[in-house]
Amino acid sequence: MTNDELQTLTEKISLEFFKEPFRHTAFFNKRLRTTGGRYSLNSHHIEINPKHLQYYGEDELVSIIKHELCHYHLHLQGKGYQHKDRDFKVLLQKVGGSRHCQSIPQARNEVRMLHLYSCTKCGTEFRRKRRINTKRFVCGKCKGTLKKIQTMSLKSN
Repeated sequence: MTNDELQTLTEKISLEFFKEPFRHTAFFNKRLRTTGGRYSLNSHHIEINPKHLQYYGEDELVSIIKHELCHYHLHLQGKGYQHKDRDFKVLLQKVGGSRHCQSIPQARNEVRMLHLYSCTKCGTEFRRKRRINTKRFVCGKCKGTLKKIQTMSLKSN
């Protein structure tokens, strides 16, 4: 499914179940890992995790879109759009959206990189999940320069 097809599906679901148009953008965001979708309060866009469509099919996708559209329409109407709000719970039940999406099997078992740095002055080692600019950062203990030792790949649980 393309972003254009997702947009069309979202607009159709909005008109059919909410009786109001969806006037913003819906698109796939492959960087989402543990959530099925996300509604942006600032831009009013809806982002969908494409892995949910891949693993669970279009029924799960429709359920996630309904959930995000509940946030969307309630927020624009000035009503309670958060998960804890009664307005949200009632509307979600009315349209048949899911409260929680299914978890993706490999979401927690992805390979992650670990970067190892060492201070050239005192020898202290630093492990970081993200790369750092060794020209910009120095050792926190002695202010010595850092050098990258290695990059390791780890499988997280």
